[in-house]
Amino acid sequence: MTLMMGLGIAWSILTAVLVILLIYRSTPTMHEDDQLFLSDANSQMQQEQTELLVKVNRLRLPVWVVGAGSGVLLLVIGGMMIYQKLNEMQ
Repeated sequence: MTLMMGLGIAWSILTAVLVILLIYRSTPTMHEDDQLFLSDANSQMQQEQTELLVKVNRLRLPVWVVGAGSGVLLLVIGGMMIYQKLNEMQ
């Protein structure tokens, strides 16, 4: 297996993980609306909303890291392809 093939496989895995994380992050908030709870009678709903926001915000760092890793790996693969083509031309 060549280095380019290995990098391509690694990039596709990182990108697939990124897509899965983005779908997972957006699923809980799909049916949620911004709400303002004014009475104590709705405190249970407010607590559920707060817990949901905590779950969604917990995924912010992993999504950012995997997205940045995927982008950097894509740039590395593109740079290596350009380098190889330039060497073939000489």
